[in-house]
Amino acid sequence: MIAIIGLGIAGLTAAISLTKKGFDTVVYTLGKTRSNSYLAQAGIALPLGPNDSFLKHVVDTLRSGKGLAVPETVWNVISKSTEAYDFLTSVGVKFNLLTREGGHSTTRVFSISGETGKWIVDALFRTCNELGIEIINKKVEGLAIDQKECFGIIVEGEFIKTDAVVLASGGYSAIYKYFSGREELTGALIGDAIMKGVLASSLEFIQFHPTAFIGKKGVVLISEALRGFGAKILDSNGNRFVNELSTRDIVSREIFKRIQLGENVFLDLREVKDLEKISPFVYRSLVSEGVDPKSDLVPIMPVAHYTIGGLLTDLYYRTNVKRLYAIGEASESGFHGANRLASNSLLECVVGGLEVARTIAREKPKSTGKPTDVKTFEYSNDDIGELREIMWNYVGIIRSEDSLRTALKEISKLKIDPRVKVLAEGVIKSALLRRESRGAHFREDYPYSDNKLSKRIIYDGKDVRFIGE
Repeated sequence: MIAIIGLGIAGLTAAISLTKKGFDTVVYTLGKTRSNSYLAQAGIALPLGPNDSFLKHVVDTLRSGKGLAVPETVWNVISKSTEAYDFLTSVGVKFNLLTREGGHSTTRVFSISGETGKWIVDALFRTCNELGIEIINKKVEGLAIDQKECFGIIVEGEFIKTDAVVLASGGYSAIYKYFSGREELTGALIGDAIMKGVLASSLEFIQFHPTAFIGKKGVVLISEALRGFGAKILDSNGNRFVNELSTRDIVSREIFKRIQLGENVFLDLREVKDLEKISPFVYRSLVSEGVDPKSDLVPIMPVAHYTIGGLLTDLYYRTNVKRLYAIGEASESGFHGANRLASNSLLECVVGGLEVARTIAREKPKSTGKPTDVKTFEYSNDDIGELREIMWNYVGIIRSEDSLRTALKEISKLKIDPRVKVLAEGVIKSALLRRESRGAHFREDYPYSDNKLSKRIIYDGKDVRFIGE
């Protein structure tokens, strides 16, 4: 039996592909809508439009990755764009918009009415039901890893033996005070894996989405695709101060600087035609908060949105632990480098799901033993709010040696899930080691990139080091 943890686009794609290859596949999830995939608005980047090519998309991705995206990985993912598109359309996905987003040199983001993730997840979920794939709505509490082998998972205190585990549980943006996505996405299972010997990488790279509205009902993420349709970012005086189609790290940093100075920053959606048709979710959400985007400026701020780091994998989504694979936001294959290009994440989810199924079909993993010691962790999340404050204040958009060391000291005092704590410490230690600014990682005490540091950082749960050292 192959256990897949997560019901986002990556996990569902893997489940469908593995089942079609004859594997007994079980998906563990907290619910169909409990993934960040379900919330994805803009779309999936595919170089299949007019005047586009694989090469152009590769160049844009490498440029966005700021020297850390691995060319072999980038080519491996983007060259499978046609396969990804064919797979999605085969399960009933129908795109109705082709847009351009920040960092892309041309129009290549395939979208569905501003709610792309929802429509794709729904289509994949229907296909899983048609194929009879078992979906269990239970929380996976940990991974059964012993001596660098994965024997299964722990669910409600019970060890469940598997032949392989595919971790597709999402990222860890919810360790920040302001974040988009689901409350439970604190990266607990990533931390669990790290504590049991799985290597992680690039944890310092947290991508902040520049245009979020913080309302009484929560965070409303306003897709940057709308900036491609003419939305403008304005300061308190109504002046533009940043190129709206720059990459997210640049736009987020410029907005954050003005907020630090006590200014308000707004998104002007008034010139976006047919907003309610292009992005009905954003339109409905803002109106429900008492903001009419057709006549009102929308106050915005950056929020933690996507975590580039994760469990270190190779081209075939294998970790350093036997029979444990990782895909989607839980993984780090070198595709995004130091800064994810907008809408590349959904492409990686689909390609990763298809590729990991091929890997498992080729390797035919079989668990023949059982772990001598299944570790579980007792924890309290009483201080999760304090952790989020610390991460936002000291490990956020702009960092420094002093702020990072303060964060490390303060986190050591907290009573939180040790898996989340070890992950947060990995973010901080990686940021401390990277004495430069690159992509989504910006240090005011080292504001420039250092060519000698154009290497990814590995974290083993205690120490950090550059790959190759």
